[in-house]
Amino acid sequence: MAPSPSSASAAQTLIRYNGSVRRTEAPRRPTPSPRKYKSMSDIMATAKHVVLGRDDYGGVSCEHCGSGDRDEELLLCDKCDRGFHMSCLRPIVVRVPIGSWFCPSCSGQRPKCTDVDDKCTSPQDSRKRRRRSGSLVLQKKRRRLLPYIPTEDPSQRLKQMGSLASALSALQMEFSDDLTYLSDLAPRSANQAKFENGGMQVLSKEDTETLEQCRAMCKRGECPPLTVVFDLCEGFTVEADGQIKDMTFITEYTGDVDYIKNREHDDCDSMMTLLLATDPSNSLVICPDKRGNIARFINGINNHTLEGKKKQNCKCVRYSVNGECRVFLVATRDIAKGERLYYDYNGYEHEYPTHHFI
Repeated sequence: MAPSPSSASAAQTLIRYNGSVRRTEAPRRPTPSPRKYKSMSDIMATAKHVVLGRDDYGGVSCEHCGSGDRDEELLLCDKCDRGFHMSCLRPIVVRVPIGSWFCPSCSGQRPKCTDVDDKCTSPQDSRKRRRRSGSLVLQKKRRRLLPYIPTEDPSQRLKQMGSLASALSALQMEFSDDLTYLSDLAPRSANQAKFENGGMQVLSKEDTETLEQCRAMCKRGECPPLTVVFDLCEGFTVEADGQIKDMTFITEYTGDVDYIKNREHDDCDSMMTLLLATDPSNSLVICPDKRGNIARFINGINNHTLEGKKKQNCKCVRYSVNGECRVFLVATRDIAKGERLYYDYNGYEHEYPTHHFI
């Protein structure tokens, strides 16, 4: 009896070996689609950081100033292993961070944790990351004041203070780092920021801490990196004796406080506006003719020429500090060592004649 076609085809496909059945050809499967791979940037963005230690840190130096001194202030980035002085960072790091720390270049590349149980998603670490990354953004908006960095060499600091002492002696002035109120001049009660016509900007809490830090350094003899020199054309002028970064607090403008009305015929060439009151008779000026500090010797620019305006590297800014008017000199750009300091005398009234300035 001939086998049926269906049984014949089944016999060709299946062969029985010792009770087991095996196919003579593999079944056809659909062709798989090409596998998609993640890009290297995606992998690095989600990969966890592994901190590798080094055996020797003796040769580590600051990436900003290049110095390896003050190793107790050097922070090592947990990603790139580079060193940074806490005072060289912007914003300045006041105390050694707890836990991992990343430099400004690496802090923007830190991965986001996707695992809920991951340690880096703890509320404390999350707040720390938000404050650290957010402060760099707010820094450009708020333009926070930075404390000056004094010269490390004590002997060089003595030369800086000696140059100021010589200039004060030449003008028969006394050194004073504060505003002075005398009985025959304007009383301290007249210096109130609320009298300012249109109001006065209030010094923020962070900038107040910077001010107090700079004042404490001055009391310890750690003065700003400045030297007073004499020029045949400009007279006494001030040079930077070290690098000064943009928005660095340089000094406060000090001297005797008096009413503007009492100084209308005064020949002092360094009076500084302190208060522009709604009532002009209550307006105040700072007169550094008998008492003052290094601010007395920082020269002004000729603001009527383009070359004169290019020389400006600092500015005077008036603030309300604890309800009183104060005047600060602040760097408006990075100032190199050996560069002379200049600011615009006509920061507010535009009445001071500067046509004859060099």
